[in-house]
Amino acid sequence: MEVKRQYINGEWVHALSKQTREIINPFNQEVIAIVTESNEEDTKLAISAARHAFDHGDWPNTPTMERAKVVRKIAELIERDREELAELESLDTGKTVEESRWDMDDIVGVFHYYADIADKDGGEIIDSPVPNSISKVVKEPVGVCGQITPWNYPLLQASWKLAPALVTGNTLVMKPSEITPLTTIKVFELMEEAGVPKGVANLVLGAGNTVGAELSSNNDVDLISFTGGIQTGKKIMQAASDNVKKVALELGGKNPNVIFADADFETAVDQALNGVFFHAGQICSAGTRLIVEESIHDKFVDALVERVKNIRLGSGFDKDAQMGPLISEQHLNKVMNYVENGIKEGATVAIGGKQPDDPELQKGFFYLPTILTNCTTDMRVVQDEGFGPVMTVEKFSTEEEAIQLANDSIYGLSGGVWTKDIAKAERCVAKMRMGTVWINDFNLYFPHAPWGGYKQSGFGRELGKTGLEEYQETKHVFQNLDPQPINWF
Repeated sequence: MEVKRQYINGEWVHALSKQTREIINPFNQEVIAIVTESNEEDTKLAISAARHAFDHGDWPNTPTMERAKVVRKIAELIERDREELAELESLDTGKTVEESRWDMDDIVGVFHYYADIADKDGGEIIDSPVPNSISKVVKEPVGVCGQITPWNYPLLQASWKLAPALVTGNTLVMKPSEITPLTTIKVFELMEEAGVPKGVANLVLGAGNTVGAELSSNNDVDLISFTGGIQTGKKIMQAASDNVKKVALELGGKNPNVIFADADFETAVDQALNGVFFHAGQICSAGTRLIVEESIHDKFVDALVERVKNIRLGSGFDKDAQMGPLISEQHLNKVMNYVENGIKEGATVAIGGKQPDDPELQKGFFYLPTILTNCTTDMRVVQDEGFGPVMTVEKFSTEEEAIQLANDSIYGLSGGVWTKDIAKAERCVAKMRMGTVWINDFNLYFPHAPWGGYKQSGFGRELGKTGLEEYQETKHVFQNLDPQPINWF
């Protein structure tokens, strides 16, 4: 099996150490690829290439419209190779191919969106208090960007970082998750085909404690953008403080989905299931905290349980499968311990709570869709991000209590409110401390709207105009057209 290589300074090269890593299909634990294993020295080479390309290359000074053409070309190539990329993503992550196809369409949309808006803000002229002068504000690229992406949505999360960084004239070094790098490798091939210049985009393939740590601490990196776990995010902040580089973090969430008694019952049930069991719950915005008005609680849970009984688990390539495996054995063990601890705390298993009995599914990292009832906010199972197909259910009696429960978390990424009373929905939204709140929907996003969290879900935003601005510095330029001596000294 040919070893897939890293991409540094316009060349596909093996790691200096010659070490490699096997990439595993989570459905059956088969080896699907072997990739080179980068370390700190490889990362330094990639950073040096990006530094040189930014300081001495043409990309930062290339007209925005020309950079946008390259970014648009990347979108077209991803669209051309949509099926190949979708199959790679499903092999790598275990998600269904249909989910991966949707991801590819979203990724194409992200690259097109940033290509379209890149030249729409040329700065501004501001009034100057000094006669015969010009005062203007301009936007410039940040510089060398370190980008670290997670394993759950490998290429989608990469697109959120690559497209705005490239179109604004930055150079970059990307580190995908070491267990799901395949689609990112493929897209770097497409970026090379699209004409991204040598040294502008570099790819290193290694572990967080080596490659990620070097990107975070290296003084030649001007910005670090990370999507992943909260503990790793804290370490990145500490490392980045050495040269006070810009930091953007998206650190997950424990997202409340509030169901009022006057909600459209069937739609709320359907969306509650989708909000948790899509991609086996391995989504930072999964609505794993279901908060249901007491008067409909039992009926709602019964409806959920009946629907969960029919969820079909299987290979991502099985057209009838609705949910795939978890990403790895390590993560499966984490989810199992999470549920076991919840039971010890007093939660009741309404359905699921174990691995499937099917011997075929036991070859992979499957866990049954699980609903835990009798949950309260003092339980760790309610407060901690389980990142699996596990829903906890809490009750509330009043609007005020619903808001209090929804906000009772260290996280603040996203949440949902279900009610036909729009005034009530707006009151709740105004008090919910989250970066995104959906009314009568859940887990909907699009490139035009910013994405990010409050509290310990992180800071900074991706997507939207704000996501573009993350990769820009703001400079004030003052020009005196008629300078006069001051005669102060």
